[in-house]
Amino acid sequence: MYIFFSLQFTILKLLNLISATYLCFVLFAGVPILLAGSGSTRCSGRVEVYHNNIWGTVCDDGWGLNDAQVVCRQLNCGSALQALQMAYFGPGTGQIWLDDVVCSGSESSLTDCVTHNCGHNNNAGVICVPIRLAGSGSTRCSGRVEIYHNNSWGTVCDDGWDLNDAEVVCRELNCGSALQALPSTYFGAGTGQIWLDNVTCSGNESSLTECQHRAFGSHNCVHGQDAGVICSGSPIRLAGPESTRCSGRVEVYHNNIWGTVCDDRWDLNDAQVVCRQLKCGPALQALKSAHFSAGTGQIWLDEVTCSGNENFLTGCQFSGFGAHNCKHSQDAGVICSGKIYFWSSTRCQIQQIKLLCTTTENRANELKQI
Repeated sequence: MYIFFSLQFTILKLLNLISATYLCFVLFAGVPILLAGSGSTRCSGRVEVYHNNIWGTVCDDGWGLNDAQVVCRQLNCGSALQALQMAYFGPGTGQIWLDDVVCSGSESSLTDCVTHNCGHNNNAGVICVPIRLAGSGSTRCSGRVEIYHNNSWGTVCDDGWDLNDAEVVCRELNCGSALQALPSTYFGAGTGQIWLDNVTCSGNESSLTECQHRAFGSHNCVHGQDAGVICSGSPIRLAGPESTRCSGRVEVYHNNIWGTVCDDRWDLNDAQVVCRQLKCGPALQALKSAHFSAGTGQIWLDEVTCSGNENFLTGCQFSGFGAHNCKHSQDAGVICSGKIYFWSSTRCQIQQIKLLCTTTENRANELKQI
């Protein structure tokens, strides 16, 4: 059973150690947990655990979305949007209770995960959102739209569903712009509750539930009308000395700033997604250690984990925009094959075009088709 306490209960502040403008915590199976720190809300903040009558923080070593997912579930806050590191919500004080947390993502409590050699500058945080994309063929940024309400997930009916509505979903999930607003269970039919119907957004709202809609659970739909979206993800480019259109240091555009990608867990599956997004053919190499030189400024992505089938890099799992424990000496790069795909109505051919130019004016340029 969940018991929520407001932090206007000064007894909690007397118990500990934390100055924050807004905190709340949950007792779940006897294990209290709260989100605290500068800018925290009920569903976003620095993760803290209550043990031996003392509140303490969680170290960010290995902290990822699976761990954040457990926190969000324990707090009844929907899905994990970001797993934040490096004391994003400010450093805590006093005890550090957990380090090297490893969750599968299905646990009911953070202390059910496998679990101190760090300081408060490494305190872990989370941002949770009451929305997710699910269904057959779904990715982090494409799928059937589902809303978390009254402790359960439910779908959205496609009555009046359009690109403005999809735009709000994509923004809420940090997934770039909306490419398609899909009706008629494009990602398969959901089950259980249908939470929203007749959704009407201007496109500027920060959350889908801020849009006009019928009352939660009031609808005239069936799951054959579940709404879906496909979002663009964030734009990417390849940069650095000796880079080409299809090889270079991977950079992502977010919040109007270009930033790099850390090479933690960087592999050919991740590179494959980059090459696909840039229409550069299959990936040949996934390069680490700033192979195309170190970038500058922001490091946007870390712990990127792709299956290789995603259409854009930010559709893969990662720690959260700006959440990292890297330096630019770990900037990731790729080399793509640069193959060009020719499509026709009857068959598909894969060919590579190579253009060889000479410095002699009178010699014709050679176009060699392989």
